[in-house]
Amino acid sequence: MSKYQVDSRGYYGPFGGAYIPEMLYPNVEELQKNYLQIMEDPSFKEEFEQLLKDYVGRPSPLYHAKRLSERYGANIYLKREDLNHTGAHKINNTIGQILLAKRLGKKRIIAETGAGQHGVATATVCALMGLECVVYMGEIDIKRQAPNVARMKMMGATVVPATSGSKTLKDATNEALRDWINNPVDTHYIIGSVVGPHPYPDMVARFQSIISAETRKQLLEKTGKETPDIVMACVGGGSNAAGMFYHFLDDEQVKIIAVEAAGLGVHSGKSAATTVLGKEGVLHGSRQIVMQTDDGQVIEPYSISAGLDYPGIGPQHAWLFKSGRGEYVSATDDEAMQAGLRLTQLEGIIPAIESSHALAHLEKMEFTGGETVVICLSGRGDKDLDNYMKYFGL
Repeated sequence: MSKYQVDSRGYYGPFGGAYIPEMLYPNVEELQKNYLQIMEDPSFKEEFEQLLKDYVGRPSPLYHAKRLSERYGANIYLKREDLNHTGAHKINNTIGQILLAKRLGKKRIIAETGAGQHGVATATVCALMGLECVVYMGEIDIKRQAPNVARMKMMGATVVPATSGSKTLKDATNEALRDWINNPVDTHYIIGSVVGPHPYPDMVARFQSIISAETRKQLLEKTGKETPDIVMACVGGGSNAAGMFYHFLDDEQVKIIAVEAAGLGVHSGKSAATTVLGKEGVLHGSRQIVMQTDDGQVIEPYSISAGLDYPGIGPQHAWLFKSGRGEYVSATDDEAMQAGLRLTQLEGIIPAIESSHALAHLEKMEFTGGETVVICLSGRGDKDLDNYMKYFGL
């Protein structure tokens, strides 16, 4: 078994587990007992793969960004998750989880969302399968991601604002967990990232692992070799990164770089650089690295990107960081915005601001010239056009 994957108890090294209120035990235990069996069932696999192909539009292209490559002196490939139906990687996981929920006999779906991409992806699959959908979203995120809110409502979802705390992703997650406690029998909670109690981090990573599975095949076609020298992704809770890294974890020669959001600067008090600022603790049902005060109160994160301002980092990422397998770095708002504009003007691709954080790290890297680098372009920038336009005065 890989030393970087979850063990039978739901842990990655010291991180993971299921730290949950007693009232959630039946829900979580039902998932723990059934998820692998369901996911390995041939009819499940067939339906999942068929929908990824015909509905999502997979495989997503692995694009050799020639002008970006020339700028940095390396062979840079972009894994184009922005070209999926709904515009991001999130749909891979929601399709997997809705098929799982149906096999468990659930009639109602709840979700939390930050940037709105996961909310849209959940509303999409609920419309596809004819299930009731309730999405919890921070009041602040509702304002800054209005197009995604409109999409969810158009799909028939109910969007419930989270009005406590920082009114962002953390608070939306709290509200969703409360709902699940109150509706344990008929409701499945589709968590959108590699966070939450076991088995969620593993389950979400498995559904997203299609990203790196395809990348290996595509690299072999393009370069004659399945593995790159470096693989990179942005990290908030970390599902696009978990999927991008999944099939490279045991290839120790592949360098793994995860880029967090440094906001206005790592130590500015307005940041989400969890691995620098956080310490071990429990958040949303799992042991991970959490930004917290000395007495364990969660510190509010900040990022210009609604999808990266999470105060923790999933348990697998915490373990990759702690074990030294992954290099965890950060990019500021300014660095990310400039990187987003750079990609747009060099390659004609407008990236989500989340993905721009990964692109921003290229500025700090030194290449000898022959390296193959794969970056997960986790989402498209349509949802962020307002932010880009305000920032650059367009």
